[in-house]
Amino acid sequence: MKEKLNDLRQNYNKFELVEESVPKNPLELFKIWFEDTKNSEILEANAMTLGTVSSDGQVKLRVVLLKEYGVEGFTFFTNYNSEKGKNISFNNKASLLFFWDRLHRQVRIEGEIVKVCREETLEYFNSRPYESKIGAIASNQSSELESRESLEERYNKLLIDYPENPPCPENWGGYVLKPSYIEFWQGRESRLHDRIVYEFTNDWQIKRLYP
Repeated sequence: MKEKLNDLRQNYNKFELVEESVPKNPLELFKIWFEDTKNSEILEANAMTLGTVSSDGQVKLRVVLLKEYGVEGFTFFTNYNSEKGKNISFNNKASLLFFWDRLHRQVRIEGEIVKVCREETLEYFNSRPYESKIGAIASNQSSELESRESLEERYNKLLIDYPENPPCPENWGGYVLKPSYIEFWQGRESRLHDRIVYEFTNDWQIKRLYP
């Protein structure tokens, strides 16, 4: 069975991206685009696809939530024993992808991932809703689960064990991707899209790519 999708097309004609208008530092442009996205009707502006590589060379993708960005990089939190955590332990080179469809934009980021300090992890964990903290303790993320019922039983037991201020698990915490490559893609008419790339050597270098 083959399902043809030839008629699924969008006309990209909202914005442009030219070298004369971009800042020298890609984080400044990312901030502008991110603020535009937050002010749009996109549900979760901070949702990003994280790409890692497993020990057998298989590329793995999943959506995670950006929790902080700045000169240090792009930060997210997860279970260190999860599939993504094991991938990063094997190979800390990874990619991020933001796709903001209503603005006809995407951002690709490549770099190396390191753990954030424990103090930063605890600060974020303690800021989370109570139920999310319990959920982090209850989930042996990426491990095989016997049933939905067993997960809910575990969660409900933890609600009793920790009626308030549950501790942050030792195997849970933050990662920050330190970028060396950031590409900004702006959809344009006739598929002549704008692609502006920042690559870091001793400083950020800017170039344009064919669409």
